[in-house]
Amino acid sequence: MAWLRRDPTGVRDLTVRAVLFKATRDLLPIYALYGVLFADHGLSTAQISLLLAIWSVTAFLLEVPSGAWADTVSRRHLLILSCVLQAACFAIWMLAPSFVGFALGFLVWGIAGALESGTFEALVYDDLVARGEPSAYARIMGWARGAQEGTVLVAILAAAPLFAVGGYALVGWVSVGVGLVHTLTALALPSAPVAISATAVDDLDDEPAPEPLGPHVKPGAAAAPPNSHDRPSSRYLTMLETGLSEALHVRKVRRGVLLGALLYGVTAFDEYFGLLAVSGGASTSTSALLVGVTVAGSLIGSLLAGRTEVVSARTLAFALLAAAILFIAGALTVGVTAGPALVWVGFIGIGIAYGIDFNAEVIAGARLQDAIEGSARATVTSVSGLLSEIVALGVFGFVAVATRWLSMSTTIALLGLVLLVAAALTPTWLPPRRAEQ
Repeated sequence: MAWLRRDPTGVRDLTVRAVLFKATRDLLPIYALYGVLFADHGLSTAQISLLLAIWSVTAFLLEVPSGAWADTVSRRHLLILSCVLQAACFAIWMLAPSFVGFALGFLVWGIAGALESGTFEALVYDDLVARGEPSAYARIMGWARGAQEGTVLVAILAAAPLFAVGGYALVGWVSVGVGLVHTLTALALPSAPVAISATAVDDLDDEPAPEPLGPHVKPGAAAAPPNSHDRPSSRYLTMLETGLSEALHVRKVRRGVLLGALLYGVTAFDEYFGLLAVSGGASTSTSALLVGVTVAGSLIGSLLAGRTEVVSARTLAFALLAAAILFIAGALTVGVTAGPALVWVGFIGIGIAYGIDFNAEVIAGARLQDAIEGSARATVTSVSGLLSEIVALGVFGFVAVATRWLSMSTTIALLGLVLLVAAALTPTWLPPRRAEQ
């Protein structure tokens, strides 16, 4: 913790602000009860599924466009707007508890999520570059992710007593209040300058594009129409084109985008940890404790990212290989149903694997930021976020189909193969650290 006591460049202050922002993002007790809230207001399973689809599709469609917006205007202002919209979602639910109200809330929440994704990471990294401390990025993001994981658990545990005292109304309005506090943390974030003139895509490409992507305006180029980049629409389209081109045509960036999406998207398997525990014979209360083991793993893995960020790609690949083995063995052990002791052993293995994956994902995110050379940083990061959503949807689809014929433990164990794939790709796909370039 000595680094927290020495703060000549303001990194400690930035760390505190970033951690507070992420910690309050998911400190929402309504997380634990919104499914039951919908059901208790008369919604069918099909209607609830439709609501979740509205939420997911909204965030999915706006992921990359919002990233380009974050490269065009103030990122801090977008994050403030994201916080306000998230709080508005729960206020709408409390004021209009009907299918239409819930759907409108999810639409607003989806927009809020898209505005935050990629924007926060780009703001933190660019601010660190301005301070001359980009190497601190992995450490800060590790602490921020750890805080986020911890507060999710706190929020879930707080939901039951809040509901017992004041029902859904208290749970909902407390979540609105947390959203307003979250807005205050966004106001406290720095406002790093955003370059309006995009770096020429031709200068960034290390592979020729198969077709011309349109005119690329270089900063100060004489051929550019006067003040052409002063128009918001022109700036936006330039950033969108630059970010997409860098993500698609710069090899080290493209591979970093794909690897990060794979490592983060596969964590969608955590949605099934509770079902896995119950399938192994655990009671409902015990299953919550077992899921807590995995949360502890992700928390520890995130917090250690600042120390492990310097490891080589080969070392990280071996760590992911170990994680894959532990994950697969742990899931299969839970399915043996030979007693509660084996269920706990299995979940400890899963928890360790989960922590390694989280750690690797933070490292991959830091290396991706190091690899990005253009000014459309948030756009490139959003591409990775979009692809991670596709991976997550693949996980959900696979489980839905596989469980028709296979047990839950076998199905979850098969998802561990994705970690094997990530381990095999890491030596060549993990971008080099900034100091190594």
